[in-house]
Amino acid sequence: MRVALVQLCSSDDPAANLRVTEDLVRRAAGGGPSLVVTPEVTNIVSSSRARQKAMLRHEEDDPTLARLRDVAAERGIWLVIGSLAILTHDEDGRFANRSFLIAPDGGIAARYDKIHMFDVALEKGESYRESAAFRPGTEAVIADLPEARLGLTICYDMRFAALYRVLAQEGADIITVPAAFTVPTGRAHWQTLLRARAIETGCFVLAAAQSGHHVTTEGPDRRTYGHSLIVGPWGEIIAEAPDGPGVIFGELDLTEVAKVRDMVPQLRHDRSFARPGAQGPASHGPTDRATS
Repeated sequence: MRVALVQLCSSDDPAANLRVTEDLVRRAAGGGPSLVVTPEVTNIVSSSRARQKAMLRHEEDDPTLARLRDVAAERGIWLVIGSLAILTHDEDGRFANRSFLIAPDGGIAARYDKIHMFDVALEKGESYRESAAFRPGTEAVIADLPEARLGLTICYDMRFAALYRVLAQEGADIITVPAAFTVPTGRAHWQTLLRARAIETGCFVLAAAQSGHHVTTEGPDRRTYGHSLIVGPWGEIIAEAPDGPGVIFGELDLTEVAKVRDMVPQLRHDRSFARPGAQGPASHGPTDRATS
């Protein structure tokens, strides 16, 4: 199975981003993959809630989603739009960070709303509170491709291993992890976390990333780490992107999933256990809290 990852450096102008994204998705499709993946927040990178409110659209009106559905149908590819920032009808006005799986006929085959919100305080005053602008999703999502089962996740989700274990135990062969990773956390953790998720699940991991200096008209500019990765189920790196926008390709031998899981059948070895200091019999296993 041939796959392609699109790496972007999106601004806070969705129309300008769409032109770049469409060009790169078309370039990726020209390389003969059956699946193409774009990064998190493909349509807009912005820390200004006012700018987001002004530029974002509801799913049914979003021009990026509509155009990329047309491109997928035109080129006959499966396309994971890593995520789009989307308006919702929530009373508190928060947005959705939503991943879309687009079928080769242009239909929406699956949707996934990011579960884990990036609320962190890094060094040198760099901090994020994603939950102030985005409401978290509540449901893990898996979908069927002709060749494989696909689990959908987004960026910060990768730090919550239980979600990935559940996806693998539900039959995922491939897990997508579109991202807009910060530079400090990317340098320290990006490759390690993605390889760990692949090793723990015996899945292929496809992590398309935002990369570079994101110029914004409102609020501070942002920098992201990039280094989009394709990781095999044994933890090996199949392909890694250089800095900046572009496309990388990888060949996935899906028989490797069963081979690795037969050698190390860890997905069948869960045992219930009690929390430290808990009274009474064991009542919780690791999969019980996958999406809490």
